[in-house]
This record gives sequence, structure tokens and C-alpha cells, in this order.
Amino acid sequence: MQRRLRIGLTGGIASGKSTVAARFMELGVPVIDADESSRRVVAPGQPGLERVVQKFGPGILTVTGELDRAALRTLIFSFPEKRRELEAILHPLIREDMDRLELSAIGPYLVLAIPLLVEGGPRDRVDRVLVVDLDEATQLQRLMARDSITQAQANAILAAQASRASRLKAADDVLSNSGSVADLRQAVDGLHERYLRLAGAMAP
Repeated sequence: MQRRLRIGLTGGIASGKSTVAARFMELGVPVIDADESSRRVVAPGQPGLERVVQKFGPGILTVTGELDRAALRTLIFSFPEKRRELEAILHPLIREDMDRLELSAIGPYLVLAIPLLVEGGPRDRVDRVLVVDLDEATQLQRLMARDSITQAQANAILAAQASRASRLKAADDVLSNSGSVADLRQAVDGLHERYLRLAGAMAP
């Protein structure tokens, strides 16, 4: 199979990654989202959910047998070692699911949306790292509003992620989300043209 250009899309929580991913899809670029894969592998009846329950107990399930994401999030952000245990279970399953989707994806190049790429994700599977950047104060406010959580909860989530400086250091390309949604979408359009040229250069 022809080797295609792979772009690793990442950024801090509530930075605007979803807006960027949506625009790439509108432009005809397949986006394979690690978050969507993470939901699939812990759906009811999946081995991933069974393994998570075995590790953390039935208290992380809802009354209907689905994963209680709020309860699990509270647990893993309160105890970092439990977050590492969860990642050890889920990351191989997520990667397997993303690999499966990649085989059937059709488009000029691929975008792999991986929120934790800088924190130790599969950097080896992407050709370029694209970071959606946002200042910390705005990010904090957006996270609190989006998830209806307290500042203390939001700070704990942000503390578990790579720093803004670390993400920028790892980036090959940066999209600033300090302006409007229209500005961000226009910036994606510019990158798309560049990625098309890079993808063309990789073609046999």
C-alpha cells in the first residue's frame, strides 16, 4: 500500500482541535480520531470495557452498564498511577482501532487526531505534528464552560497534560486559536494547500 503523508493533530484540551478536525474533513481529508477510538474500545460488550472494570471495579459503570466517564475521570486525575494503568490497557486497543480505520481511509493525506501525542503518544506514526495553540488563561475558561467544572477540576486536568511550551517545542506546524473560528478555519485552509504539496512529493 502506498505510504501516505500522516499529520498528527494535537493540542491541549479545549484548544480547538475539534474545529480544526472538522475543517479538514470538509476539505476531503480523512481524520482518524483517537478520542472516537477510545470510546469504541470501551463500548458495552467490548473487551476493553471488561478489562477496565476488572482493574477499577464496577463503580465506574452507569446503571445501564456503560462506562461512567465522569467517575473514571475523577478517579484517574486524583491518582496519577491509576491514569497510567488505564493508559496501559487502552492505548494498544486504541492504536489497533486507528490502524484498522487507516486501511480504509480515502484521501490525499491523513490526519490523526491524538490529544496526548506530545505526552508520549505514537510520534513514530506521523510525519508532522500540528499543534492547535491557545493561551492558558483562555484555555482554562473554555474548559470550565465546556465541561461545567470548577476551576480546581480544570486545573487538575490541565496539570496532567503536557505544558504549552512542550507542545510548541514538539510542533512542526502551529495553528493559533487566539482569534475567531473563521480565522482558525482559514488557517487550516492554508495548511491544507501545503500538505497537498507535501503529499504530492511523497507519491511514487
